[in-house]
Amino acid sequence: MFIQMLKAKLHRVTVTHAELHYEGSCAIDADLLAAAGIREYEQIHIYNVNNGERFTTYAIRAEPGSGVISVNGAAAHKANPGDLVIIAAYCGLSSAEAEVFKPRLVYVDAQNRVIRIGHDIPMQAAS
Repeated sequence: MFIQMLKAKLHRVTVTHAELHYEGSCAIDADLLAAAGIREYEQIHIYNVNNGERFTTYAIRAEPGSGVISVNGAAAHKANPGDLVIIAAYCGLSSAEAEVFKPRLVYVDAQNRVIRIGHDIPMQAAS
């Protein structure tokens, strides 16, 4: 049996562009793709923190060091420049692989520059 697991996450990156008439996808700074281990043309899920929109597209490479997060095509209706989004990629793992697998969690500053890479999300405590 294969289990869908979180492979990588770009946490709270800032949308820099929303290009309705550009060929669909999401352009992501190549340095962020590398940090997360997300491949160009890999399926990604985008969760918009500002408006609650959730959608699926694929990643394309933007200029390294540019900080670009460009939501393109029809998805441009779901995000605006300045919105904070979480970009996630998933993978299928066997039960044995899932026991030891750790995702790559990439955290950024306000200019979409990597400030930390982790592998665990802290346990949420009851209020």
